[in-house]
Amino acid sequence: MEGEATKTTEIAVVTVPAFSHQSSILEFCKRLVLLHHHHFHVTCLIPTVGSPSPASTALVQSLPPSITCIFLPPVSLHDDHQNDAVDVDGLFLQDRLQLAVSRSMPAVRAAVESLRLGSGSGLGPGLGALLGEPLSIEALEIAEEMGVSGYLYFPCSAMMLSLCLYSGELDELGDWEEGIRIPGCVVRVSGKDLPDNLQDRSALAYSQFLQRCLLYRRAQGILVNSFTEMEAGAIQAWQAEEEGNVNSPSIYAIGPIIRTGSSTGGAAGSDPDPNDCLGWLEKQPPNSVLYVSFGSGGTLSHTQITELALGLELSQQRFLWVNVRPPSEKSSENYLNGENDRYKGEKNEPLQDFLPEGFLGRTKGRGLVMACWAPQVRVLGHSSIGGFLSHCGWNSVLESIVCGVPLIAWPLFAEQKTNAAMVVEGLRVGMRPRGMSGGIVEKEEIGRVIKCVMEDGEEGEGIRRRMKELRDAAACALMEDGSSTKTLSNLALKWRKLGGDN
Repeated sequence: MEGEATKTTEIAVVTVPAFSHQSSILEFCKRLVLLHHHHFHVTCLIPTVGSPSPASTALVQSLPPSITCIFLPPVSLHDDHQNDAVDVDGLFLQDRLQLAVSRSMPAVRAAVESLRLGSGSGLGPGLGALLGEPLSIEALEIAEEMGVSGYLYFPCSAMMLSLCLYSGELDELGDWEEGIRIPGCVVRVSGKDLPDNLQDRSALAYSQFLQRCLLYRRAQGILVNSFTEMEAGAIQAWQAEEEGNVNSPSIYAIGPIIRTGSSTGGAAGSDPDPNDCLGWLEKQPPNSVLYVSFGSGGTLSHTQITELALGLELSQQRFLWVNVRPPSEKSSENYLNGENDRYKGEKNEPLQDFLPEGFLGRTKGRGLVMACWAPQVRVLGHSSIGGFLSHCGWNSVLESIVCGVPLIAWPLFAEQKTNAAMVVEGLRVGMRPRGMSGGIVEKEEIGRVIKCVMEDGEEGEGIRRRMKELRDAAACALMEDGSSTKTLSNLALKWRKLGGDN
Protein backbone atom coordinates (compact mmCIF):
# COMPACT_ATOMS: atom_id res chain seq x y z
CA MET A 1 0.00 0.00 0.00
CA GLU A 2 1.08 3.57 -0.64
CA GLY A 3 2.89 5.04 2.35
CA GLU A 4 3.47 1.63 3.92
CA ALA A 5 7.03 1.06 5.12
CA THR A 6 9.08 -1.38 3.09
CA LYS A 7 9.85 -4.55 5.00
CA THR A 8 13.52 -5.50 5.03
CA THR A 9 14.65 -9.11 4.67
CA GLU A 10 17.81 -10.27 6.44
CA ILE A 11 20.27 -12.57 4.66
CA ALA A 12 22.96 -14.28 6.74
CA VAL A 13 26.19 -15.08 4.88
CA VAL A 14 29.01 -17.37 6.04
CA THR A 15 32.28 -17.06 4.09
CA VAL A 16 35.84 -18.37 4.63
CA PRO A 17 39.15 -16.81 5.80
CA ALA A 18 40.50 -16.10 2.30
CA PHE A 19 40.27 -12.76 0.54
CA SER A 20 39.35 -14.12 -2.89
CA HIS A 21 36.33 -15.92 -1.41
CA GLN A 22 35.28 -12.93 0.68
CA SER A 23 35.58 -10.60 -2.29
CA SER A 24 33.40 -12.76 -4.54
CA ILE A 25 30.52 -13.37 -2.13
CA LEU A 26 30.51 -9.76 -0.88
CA GLU A 27 30.39 -8.49 -4.46
CA PHE A 28 27.30 -10.65 -4.89
CA CYS A 29 25.82 -9.14 -1.73
CA LYS A 30 26.51 -5.64 -3.08
CA ARG A 31 24.74 -6.50 -6.31
CA LEU A 32 21.75 -7.87 -4.38
CA VAL A 33 21.27 -4.81 -2.17
CA LEU A 34 21.97 -2.31 -4.96
CA LEU A 35 19.51 -3.89 -7.40
CA HIS A 36 16.87 -4.33 -4.69
CA HIS A 37 17.34 -1.19 -2.65
CA HIS A 38 15.69 -1.06 0.80
CA HIS A 39 14.50 -4.68 0.58
CA PHE A 40 17.55 -6.44 2.04
CA HIS A 41 20.09 -6.26 4.82
CA VAL A 42 23.04 -8.66 4.77
CA THR A 43 25.09 -9.84 7.75
CA CYS A 44 28.30 -11.55 6.66
CA LEU A 45 30.12 -13.76 9.19
CA ILE A 46 33.85 -14.02 8.45
CA PRO A 47 35.93 -16.74 10.19
CA THR A 48 39.53 -15.75 10.91
CA VAL A 49 42.81 -17.47 11.76
CA GLY A 50 44.39 -14.28 13.08
CA SER A 51 43.91 -10.55 12.72
CA PRO A 52 41.93 -9.59 9.61
CA SER A 53 44.23 -8.75 6.74
CA PRO A 54 44.46 -5.16 5.45
CA ALA A 55 42.81 -6.35 2.24
CA SER A 56 39.82 -7.83 4.08
CA THR A 57 39.50 -4.76 6.29
CA ALA A 58 39.58 -2.41 3.30
CA LEU A 59 36.99 -4.55 1.51
CA VAL A 60 34.63 -4.42 4.48
CA GLN A 61 35.06 -0.65 4.81
CA SER A 62 34.07 -0.17 1.17
CA LEU A 63 30.66 -1.84 1.58
CA PRO A 64 27.31 -0.01 1.61
CA PRO A 65 25.52 0.46 4.98
CA SER A 66 23.05 -2.34 4.23
CA ILE A 67 25.86 -4.92 4.50
CA THR A 68 27.31 -5.61 7.95
CA CYS A 69 30.40 -7.77 8.38
CA ILE A 70 31.39 -9.51 11.59
CA PHE A 71 34.93 -10.89 11.93
CA LEU A 72 34.52 -13.96 14.14
CA PRO A 73 37.05 -14.70 16.92
CA PRO A 74 40.23 -16.20 15.45
CA VAL A 75 40.75 -19.95 15.62
CA SER A 76 44.01 -21.87 15.61
CA LEU A 77 44.79 -24.51 13.02
CA HIS A 78 47.76 -25.83 15.01
CA ASP A 79 46.24 -26.20 18.47
CA ASP A 80 47.09 -29.72 19.58
CA HIS A 81 44.53 -29.45 22.38
CA GLN A 82 41.71 -29.50 19.86
CA ASN A 83 39.81 -32.76 19.69
CA ASP A 84 40.16 -32.64 15.90
CA ALA A 85 43.87 -31.88 15.88
CA VAL A 86 45.39 -32.72 12.51
CA ASP A 87 48.63 -32.34 10.62
CA VAL A 88 47.73 -28.97 9.09
CA ASP A 89 50.92 -28.68 7.06
CA GLY A 90 49.99 -31.87 5.21
CA LEU A 91 46.53 -30.64 4.20
CA PHE A 92 45.51 -29.29 0.83
CA LEU A 93 44.63 -25.61 0.81
CA GLN A 94 40.88 -26.30 0.54
CA ASP A 95 41.02 -28.56 3.59
CA ARG A 96 42.94 -25.99 5.66
CA LEU A 97 40.31 -23.39 4.88
CA GLN A 98 37.50 -25.77 5.76
CA LEU A 99 39.20 -26.70 9.02
CA ALA A 100 39.27 -23.02 9.98
CA VAL A 101 35.58 -22.71 9.18
CA SER A 102 34.71 -25.89 11.10
CA ARG A 103 36.41 -24.58 14.22
CA SER A 104 34.46 -21.33 13.82
CA MET A 105 31.05 -23.06 13.72
CA PRO A 106 30.18 -22.41 17.40
CA ALA A 107 30.57 -18.69 16.77
CA VAL A 108 28.60 -18.98 13.52
CA ARG A 109 25.79 -20.80 15.33
CA ALA A 110 25.57 -18.13 18.03
CA ALA A 111 25.50 -15.31 15.48
CA VAL A 112 22.81 -16.94 13.31
CA GLU A 113 20.72 -17.70 16.41
CA SER A 114 20.94 -14.05 17.39
CA LEU A 115 19.76 -12.98 13.93
CA ARG A 116 16.92 -15.53 14.03
CA LEU A 117 15.74 -14.43 17.46
CA GLY A 118 15.84 -10.79 16.42
CA SER A 119 13.77 -11.67 13.38
CA GLY A 120 11.26 -13.68 15.39
CA SER A 121 10.78 -10.92 17.96
CA GLY A 122 9.78 -8.45 15.29
CA LEU A 123 12.60 -6.14 16.38
CA GLY A 124 14.69 -6.84 13.30
CA PRO A 125 14.24 -7.77 9.65
CA GLY A 126 12.87 -11.22 8.81
CA LEU A 127 15.61 -13.80 8.24
CA GLY A 128 15.00 -14.93 4.68
CA ALA A 129 17.95 -17.24 4.07
CA LEU A 130 21.39 -18.36 5.14
CA LEU A 131 23.98 -18.36 2.38
CA GLY A 132 27.10 -20.50 2.73
CA GLU A 133 30.00 -21.46 0.46
CA PRO A 134 31.35 -24.91 -0.44
CA LEU A 135 34.03 -24.58 2.26
CA SER A 136 31.52 -23.26 4.81
CA ILE A 137 28.85 -25.77 3.88
CA GLU A 138 28.46 -26.86 7.52
CA ALA A 139 26.47 -23.67 7.91
CA LEU A 140 23.64 -25.32 5.95
CA GLU A 141 23.24 -27.83 8.78
CA ILE A 142 22.80 -24.92 11.19
CA ALA A 143 20.18 -23.46 8.86
CA GLU A 144 18.28 -26.77 8.84
CA GLU A 145 18.34 -27.01 12.63
CA MET A 146 16.96 -23.48 12.98
CA GLY A 147 14.33 -23.78 10.28
CA VAL A 148 16.06 -21.26 8.02
CA SER A 149 16.28 -21.73 4.26
CA GLY A 150 19.84 -22.70 3.35
CA TYR A 151 21.47 -21.70 0.07
CA LEU A 152 24.94 -22.21 -1.37
CA TYR A 153 27.03 -19.57 -3.13
CA PHE A 154 29.35 -21.38 -5.54
CA PRO A 155 32.19 -19.00 -6.48
CA CYS A 156 33.55 -21.14 -9.31
CA SER A 157 32.38 -22.22 -12.76
CA ALA A 158 29.24 -24.17 -13.57
CA MET A 159 31.56 -26.90 -14.88
CA MET A 160 33.13 -27.22 -11.42
CA LEU A 161 29.66 -27.22 -9.86
CA SER A 162 28.61 -30.03 -12.19
CA LEU A 163 31.72 -31.98 -11.16
CA CYS A 164 30.70 -31.59 -7.51
CA LEU A 165 27.01 -32.39 -7.99
CA TYR A 166 27.76 -35.52 -10.01
CA SER A 167 30.85 -36.54 -8.03
CA GLY A 168 29.20 -39.70 -6.72
CA GLU A 169 28.23 -40.89 -10.20
CA LEU A 170 31.64 -39.96 -11.61
CA ASP A 171 33.37 -41.81 -8.77
CA GLU A 172 31.65 -45.02 -9.84
CA LEU A 173 33.15 -44.79 -13.34
CA GLY A 174 36.47 -46.07 -12.07
CA ASP A 175 39.84 -44.87 -13.31
CA TRP A 176 40.01 -41.13 -14.07
CA GLU A 177 43.51 -41.22 -15.53
CA GLU A 178 42.20 -41.00 -19.09
CA GLY A 179 39.95 -38.11 -18.14
CA ILE A 180 36.27 -37.67 -17.44
CA ARG A 181 33.30 -36.15 -19.21
CA ILE A 182 31.54 -33.85 -16.77
CA PRO A 183 27.75 -33.77 -17.40
CA GLY A 184 26.75 -30.84 -19.59
CA CYS A 185 30.34 -29.93 -20.53
CA VAL A 186 31.92 -30.17 -23.97
CA VAL A 187 35.51 -30.52 -22.84
CA ARG A 188 36.81 -33.85 -21.55
CA VAL A 189 38.90 -33.05 -18.46
CA SER A 190 42.08 -35.08 -18.08
CA GLY A 191 42.86 -36.63 -14.71
CA LYS A 192 45.85 -34.34 -14.16
CA ASP A 193 43.60 -31.28 -14.59
CA LEU A 194 41.22 -32.22 -11.78
CA PRO A 195 41.53 -30.31 -8.47
CA ASP A 196 44.39 -31.22 -6.13
CA ASN A 197 42.23 -33.06 -3.62
CA LEU A 198 40.84 -35.36 -6.34
CA GLN A 199 44.21 -36.60 -7.58
CA ASP A 200 44.53 -39.49 -5.10
CA ARG A 201 41.23 -41.33 -4.81
CA SER A 202 42.53 -43.42 -1.91
CA ALA A 203 43.32 -40.34 0.22
CA LEU A 204 41.24 -38.92 3.05
CA ALA A 205 40.99 -35.58 1.19
CA TYR A 206 39.15 -37.29 -1.66
CA SER A 207 36.61 -39.03 0.57
CA GLN A 208 36.01 -35.75 2.41
CA PHE A 209 35.38 -34.07 -0.93
CA LEU A 210 32.72 -36.66 -1.78
CA GLN A 211 31.09 -36.18 1.63
CA ARG A 212 30.99 -32.39 1.19
CA CYS A 213 29.45 -32.73 -2.24
CA LEU A 214 26.59 -34.80 -0.82
CA LEU A 215 25.66 -31.78 1.30
CA TYR A 216 25.19 -29.65 -1.83
CA ARG A 217 21.95 -31.44 -2.56
CA ARG A 218 20.55 -30.39 0.82
CA ALA A 219 20.63 -26.73 -0.20
CA GLN A 220 17.37 -25.19 -1.38
CA GLY A 221 19.27 -23.45 -4.12
CA ILE A 222 22.80 -22.98 -5.47
CA LEU A 223 23.99 -19.64 -6.81
CA VAL A 224 26.79 -20.11 -9.34
CA ASN A 225 29.12 -17.30 -10.40
CA SER A 226 28.70 -17.86 -14.11
CA PHE A 227 26.18 -16.99 -16.80
CA THR A 228 23.97 -19.08 -19.05
CA GLU A 229 25.38 -17.72 -22.29
CA MET A 230 28.82 -19.10 -21.38
CA GLU A 231 27.95 -22.40 -19.67
CA ALA A 232 24.48 -23.31 -20.87
CA GLY A 233 25.26 -27.03 -21.05
CA ALA A 234 26.36 -27.50 -17.44
CA ILE A 235 23.53 -25.34 -16.11
CA GLN A 236 20.82 -26.95 -18.21
CA ALA A 237 22.02 -30.48 -17.44
CA TRP A 238 21.24 -29.99 -13.76
CA GLN A 239 18.03 -28.06 -14.43
CA ALA A 240 16.77 -31.05 -16.42
CA GLU A 241 17.46 -33.32 -13.44
CA GLU A 242 15.87 -30.80 -11.09
CA GLU A 243 12.60 -30.96 -13.02
CA GLY A 244 12.34 -34.66 -12.29
CA ASN A 245 13.27 -34.41 -8.61
CA VAL A 246 11.55 -31.93 -6.31
CA ASN A 247 14.30 -32.42 -3.71
CA SER A 248 17.07 -31.25 -6.03
CA PRO A 249 18.35 -27.71 -5.40
CA SER A 250 17.57 -25.04 -7.97
CA ILE A 251 20.54 -23.57 -9.85
CA TYR A 252 20.78 -19.79 -10.19
CA ALA A 253 23.37 -18.47 -12.67
CA ILE A 254 23.92 -14.93 -11.37
CA GLY A 255 27.36 -14.05 -12.76
CA PRO A 256 29.71 -12.72 -13.76
CA ILE A 257 30.25 -11.27 -10.29
CA ILE A 258 33.60 -9.45 -10.24
CA ARG A 259 35.23 -6.92 -7.94
CA THR A 260 33.98 -3.35 -8.33
CA GLY A 261 35.92 -1.85 -5.41
CA SER A 262 33.21 0.66 -4.54
CA SER A 263 30.08 0.70 -2.40
CA THR A 264 27.99 1.84 -5.36
CA GLY A 265 28.84 -1.03 -7.65
CA GLY A 266 30.70 1.12 -10.17
CA ALA A 267 34.21 0.70 -11.48
CA ALA A 268 36.87 -0.48 -9.06
CA GLY A 269 38.05 3.09 -8.54
CA SER A 270 38.83 2.78 -4.84
CA ASP A 271 41.45 0.05 -5.27
CA PRO A 272 44.88 1.54 -4.57
CA ASP A 273 47.59 1.91 -7.18
CA PRO A 274 50.70 2.35 -5.01
CA ASN A 275 53.22 2.16 -7.86
CA ASP A 276 51.14 4.18 -10.35
CA CYS A 277 51.08 1.29 -12.79
CA LEU A 278 48.03 2.89 -14.44
CA GLY A 279 50.15 5.93 -15.16
CA TRP A 280 52.74 3.64 -16.75
CA LEU A 281 50.04 1.93 -18.83
CA GLU A 282 48.91 5.33 -20.14
CA LYS A 283 52.26 5.64 -21.91
CA GLN A 284 51.97 2.27 -23.70
CA PRO A 285 50.37 1.61 -27.12
CA PRO A 286 46.91 -0.04 -27.29
CA ASN A 287 46.78 -3.82 -26.76
CA SER A 288 50.56 -3.99 -26.31
CA VAL A 289 51.04 -4.99 -22.65
CA LEU A 290 50.91 -8.48 -21.14
CA TYR A 291 49.63 -8.38 -17.56
CA VAL A 292 51.17 -11.09 -15.32
CA SER A 293 49.72 -12.03 -11.94
CA PHE A 294 49.45 -15.27 -9.95
CA GLY A 295 46.78 -14.08 -7.53
CA SER A 296 46.66 -13.40 -3.82
CA GLY A 297 49.05 -16.14 -2.74
CA GLY A 298 50.48 -18.02 -5.69
CA THR A 299 54.24 -18.57 -5.75
CA LEU A 300 56.77 -20.13 -8.12
CA SER A 301 60.02 -21.97 -7.55
CA HIS A 302 63.30 -20.09 -8.02
CA THR A 303 63.99 -21.95 -11.26
CA GLN A 304 60.52 -21.20 -12.63
CA ILE A 305 60.74 -17.51 -11.72
CA THR A 306 64.00 -17.35 -13.66
CA GLU A 307 62.51 -19.06 -16.71
CA LEU A 308 59.42 -16.84 -16.63
CA ALA A 309 61.49 -13.68 -16.42
CA LEU A 310 63.73 -14.78 -19.28
CA GLY A 311 60.66 -15.84 -21.30
CA LEU A 312 59.15 -12.38 -20.86
CA GLU A 313 62.43 -10.87 -22.00
CA LEU A 314 62.70 -13.28 -24.93
CA SER A 315 59.19 -12.44 -26.15
CA GLN A 316 60.15 -8.78 -26.68
CA GLN A 317 56.64 -7.81 -25.53
CA ARG A 318 55.75 -5.10 -23.05
CA PHE A 319 54.66 -6.50 -19.67
CA LEU A 320 53.35 -5.57 -16.23
CA TRP A 321 54.29 -8.24 -13.64
CA VAL A 322 52.71 -7.65 -10.24
CA ASN A 323 52.75 -9.19 -6.77
CA VAL A 324 56.13 -10.79 -7.45
CA ARG A 325 57.06 -12.92 -4.45
CA PRO A 326 60.19 -14.69 -3.26
CA PRO A 327 60.42 -18.26 -4.57
CA SER A 328 58.79 -21.23 -2.87
CA GLU A 329 58.47 -24.89 -3.80
CA LYS A 330 54.85 -24.83 -2.54
CA SER A 331 52.64 -22.92 -4.98
CA SER A 332 49.98 -22.05 -2.37
CA GLU A 333 52.55 -20.99 0.25
CA ASN A 334 51.16 -17.48 0.73
CA TYR A 335 47.45 -18.07 0.10
CA LEU A 336 46.22 -17.62 3.65
CA ASN A 337 48.41 -14.59 4.34
CA GLY A 338 49.31 -13.38 0.87
CA GLU A 339 46.82 -10.54 0.89
CA ASN A 340 48.61 -8.99 3.87
CA ASP A 341 51.01 -7.45 1.33
CA ARG A 342 48.19 -6.25 -0.91
CA TYR A 343 48.46 -2.59 -0.05
CA LYS A 344 52.20 -2.20 0.49
CA GLY A 345 53.26 0.81 -1.47
CA GLU A 346 56.98 0.13 -1.37
CA LYS A 347 58.96 -2.66 -2.96
CA ASN A 348 60.05 -4.06 0.37
CA GLU A 349 61.07 -7.37 -1.22
CA PRO A 350 64.56 -7.29 -2.83
CA LEU A 351 63.39 -8.30 -6.30
CA GLN A 352 66.92 -8.36 -7.67
CA ASP A 353 67.76 -11.13 -5.19
CA PHE A 354 65.59 -13.71 -6.95
CA LEU A 355 65.17 -12.35 -10.48
CA PRO A 356 67.85 -13.07 -13.11
CA GLU A 357 70.87 -10.82 -12.90
CA GLY A 358 70.40 -7.72 -15.03
CA PHE A 359 66.76 -8.56 -15.90
CA LEU A 360 65.27 -5.39 -14.40
CA GLY A 361 67.80 -3.22 -16.18
CA ARG A 362 67.47 -4.94 -19.56
CA THR A 363 63.66 -4.66 -19.54
CA LYS A 364 63.40 -1.17 -18.05
CA GLY A 365 60.85 0.88 -19.95
CA ARG A 366 59.40 -2.17 -21.70
CA GLY A 367 58.43 -3.90 -18.48
CA LEU A 368 57.26 -2.90 -15.01
CA VAL A 369 57.83 -5.35 -12.13
CA MET A 370 56.10 -4.77 -8.78
CA ALA A 371 56.30 -6.57 -5.44
CA CYS A 372 52.91 -5.14 -4.47
CA TRP A 373 49.47 -5.47 -5.97
CA ALA A 374 47.87 -3.60 -8.85
CA PRO A 375 44.17 -2.66 -9.13
CA GLN A 376 43.47 -5.67 -11.31
CA VAL A 377 40.05 -4.83 -12.78
CA ARG A 378 41.22 -1.33 -13.69
CA VAL A 379 44.39 -2.78 -15.22
CA LEU A 380 42.51 -5.37 -17.29
CA GLY A 381 40.11 -2.67 -18.47
CA HIS A 382 42.93 -0.42 -19.68
CA SER A 383 43.24 -0.02 -23.45
CA SER A 384 46.96 -0.89 -23.42
CA ILE A 385 46.41 -4.43 -22.06
CA GLY A 386 46.47 -7.12 -24.73
CA GLY A 387 46.82 -10.31 -22.69
CA PHE A 388 46.73 -11.76 -19.17
CA LEU A 389 49.12 -14.46 -17.94
CA SER A 390 47.06 -15.79 -15.05
CA HIS A 391 46.91 -18.55 -12.46
CA CYS A 392 43.29 -19.04 -13.57
CA GLY A 393 41.61 -18.43 -10.25
CA TRP A 394 37.94 -18.10 -11.18
CA ASN A 395 37.73 -14.44 -10.10
CA SER A 396 40.62 -13.61 -12.44
CA VAL A 397 39.12 -15.62 -15.30
CA LEU A 398 35.82 -13.74 -15.01
CA GLU A 399 37.56 -10.38 -14.76
CA SER A 400 39.48 -11.17 -17.93
CA ILE A 401 36.26 -12.19 -19.70
CA VAL A 402 34.38 -9.06 -18.61
CA CYS A 403 37.26 -6.93 -19.93
CA GLY A 404 37.71 -9.02 -23.09
CA VAL A 405 41.38 -9.85 -22.45
CA PRO A 406 42.83 -13.13 -23.86
CA LEU A 407 44.41 -15.47 -21.32
CA ILE A 408 47.62 -17.40 -20.97
CA ALA A 409 46.69 -20.13 -18.49
CA TRP A 410 49.27 -20.93 -15.79
CA PRO A 411 47.36 -22.81 -13.05
CA LEU A 412 49.01 -23.49 -9.70
CA PHE A 413 46.66 -25.22 -7.23
CA ALA A 414 43.09 -26.04 -6.16
CA GLU A 415 40.63 -26.02 -9.09
CA GLN A 416 42.79 -23.73 -11.24
CA LYS A 417 43.88 -26.55 -13.57
CA THR A 418 40.23 -27.37 -14.25
CA ASN A 419 39.55 -23.70 -14.98
CA ALA A 420 42.53 -23.65 -17.34
CA ALA A 421 41.17 -26.65 -19.25
CA MET A 422 37.85 -24.86 -19.64
CA VAL A 423 39.50 -21.61 -20.80
CA VAL A 424 41.82 -23.26 -23.33
CA GLU A 425 39.91 -26.33 -24.56
CA GLY A 426 36.29 -25.41 -23.85
CA LEU A 427 35.91 -21.68 -24.42
CA ARG A 428 39.07 -21.44 -26.58
CA VAL A 429 39.88 -17.93 -25.32
CA GLY A 430 43.41 -18.64 -24.16
CA MET A 431 46.57 -20.71 -24.52
CA ARG A 432 48.50 -22.88 -22.12
CA PRO A 433 52.27 -23.41 -22.20
CA ARG A 434 53.39 -26.92 -23.05
CA GLY A 435 55.29 -28.92 -20.46
CA MET A 436 53.49 -27.66 -17.35
CA SER A 437 52.61 -31.15 -16.13
CA GLY A 438 56.25 -32.21 -16.28
CA GLY A 439 57.61 -29.51 -14.03
CA ILE A 440 59.49 -26.45 -15.28
CA VAL A 441 58.18 -24.47 -18.26
CA GLU A 442 61.21 -23.26 -20.17
CA LYS A 443 61.79 -19.71 -21.36
CA GLU A 444 61.53 -20.60 -25.06
CA GLU A 445 58.03 -22.05 -24.60
CA ILE A 446 56.97 -19.08 -22.48
CA GLY A 447 58.21 -16.65 -25.12
CA ARG A 448 56.44 -18.62 -27.87
CA VAL A 449 53.05 -18.58 -26.14
CA ILE A 450 53.31 -14.89 -25.24
CA LYS A 451 54.10 -13.92 -28.84
CA CYS A 452 51.28 -16.12 -30.15
CA VAL A 453 48.69 -14.40 -27.93
CA MET A 454 50.04 -10.87 -28.25
CA GLU A 455 51.04 -10.69 -31.92
CA ASP A 456 49.09 -10.94 -35.17
CA GLY A 457 48.55 -14.48 -36.34
CA GLU A 458 45.68 -16.84 -37.06
CA GLU A 459 45.62 -18.52 -33.64
CA GLY A 460 45.95 -15.30 -31.67
CA GLU A 461 43.32 -13.53 -33.77
CA GLY A 462 40.88 -16.39 -33.21
CA ILE A 463 41.41 -16.23 -29.45
CA ARG A 464 40.88 -12.45 -29.43
CA ARG A 465 37.73 -12.72 -31.53
CA ARG A 466 36.18 -15.38 -29.30
CA MET A 467 37.09 -13.44 -26.15
CA LYS A 468 35.38 -10.30 -27.49
CA GLU A 469 32.26 -12.34 -28.23
CA LEU A 470 32.33 -13.72 -24.70
CA ARG A 471 32.84 -10.21 -23.28
CA ASP A 472 29.73 -9.00 -25.12
CA ALA A 473 27.72 -11.99 -23.87
CA ALA A 474 28.79 -11.26 -20.28
CA ALA A 475 27.69 -7.63 -20.65
CA CYS A 476 24.31 -8.73 -22.00
CA ALA A 477 23.79 -11.12 -19.06
CA LEU A 478 24.18 -8.21 -16.62
CA MET A 479 21.88 -5.78 -18.43
CA GLU A 480 18.54 -4.87 -16.87
CA ASP A 481 16.76 -7.52 -18.94
CA GLY A 482 19.75 -9.88 -19.04
CA SER A 483 19.65 -13.53 -18.01
CA SER A 484 21.65 -13.13 -14.78
CA THR A 485 19.77 -9.99 -13.69
CA LYS A 486 16.42 -11.71 -14.20
CA THR A 487 17.63 -14.78 -12.32
CA LEU A 488 18.75 -12.66 -9.37
CA SER A 489 15.44 -10.78 -9.33
CA ASN A 490 13.50 -14.06 -9.15
CA LEU A 491 15.72 -15.26 -6.31
CA ALA A 492 15.36 -11.94 -4.46
CA LEU A 493 11.58 -12.22 -4.66
CA LYS A 494 11.72 -15.73 -3.20
CA TRP A 495 13.98 -14.57 -0.35
CA ARG A 496 11.67 -11.66 0.45
CA LYS A 497 8.75 -14.07 0.76
CA LEU A 498 10.80 -16.36 3.00
CA GLY A 499 11.59 -13.33 5.17
CA GLY A 500 7.92 -12.52 5.57
CA ASP A 501 7.71 -9.72 3.00
CA ASN A 502 4.47 -10.70 1.34
